[in-house]
Amino acid sequence: MKLSLGPLLYYWPRTRVLEFYAEIADAPVDTVYLGEVVCSRRHELAFEDWLEIAALLEAHGKEAVLSAQALVEGAGDLKAVRRVADNGALRVEANDMGAVRLLSGRAGWVAGPHLNVYNPETLALMAELGATRWVAPVESSRALLEGALSARPAGLECELFAHGKLPLAFSARCFTARRFNLQKEGCEYRCLGYPDGIALDTREGEPFLTLNGVQVQSARRYSLIHEITSLREAGVDVLRLSPQSQGTVEALRAWRAACDGALTPPLDQPDCCDGFWHGRPGLEQGMPEAGRGA
Repeated sequence: MKLSLGPLLYYWPRTRVLEFYAEIADAPVDTVYLGEVVCSRRHELAFEDWLEIAALLEAHGKEAVLSAQALVEGAGDLKAVRRVADNGALRVEANDMGAVRLLSGRAGWVAGPHLNVYNPETLALMAELGATRWVAPVESSRALLEGALSARPAGLECELFAHGKLPLAFSARCFTARRFNLQKEGCEYRCLGYPDGIALDTREGEPFLTLNGVQVQSARRYSLIHEITSLREAGVDVLRLSPQSQGTVEALRAWRAACDGALTPPLDQPDCCDGFWHGRPGLEQGMPEAGRGA
């Protein structure tokens, strides 16, 4: 199975981003998604910087893919999506239907996880428009995935989010700015101070969500590392890991070892979950494959 590294969902200083991808260049990952997916106000890196990072990764044998923004709110956002779609050199991941329209008829693009593709009919439409890889919605269960792939179009790869904090939803309102009683347009770029988002607990002190600008993520880390066999059986070709401020390279190494048949490494911590894959609430933790049927 192939491994991919999803787009960086957090807002980090420019130097930290460059250092991070220099480390990823030597990591055991096949595909790396690049670009700003969450918020157009994040501008530590310019479009040209992402292209330079892509060139570095390609020089190290990786496939680099440019990811388009998921929530397009105005003319400026649309211009950015057009620039990604028309880059002329790199494969593109579409994360909203506007990007799909721009890419329609161009073979080789990726249908991203935010397109709400849940059935074989919609999947067939994406393939007809030129998609050659489908990233399933992050809340997909095994049953949903197998149903959508029941009439898989020829040549279409399936990718699934398998490790990291789940990107659950987007909003026109910036949750991080509201946390500090700021307007979105005057957010003071507070996201820079939270390299893995802001943890949000319930009144009872239980982990609830993670706030990341206009994006809401899971509080717990999703991990399907104990489900390699069932993922293969369901038809998954590519497993996506999501960047975190610490431990990303180590996670990629552990996943590569697991996919290659090594004993499952101890990546599952008390804050991990895998409920969605089993058709249950996402925050639940299921039983590892080795423990089933005992």
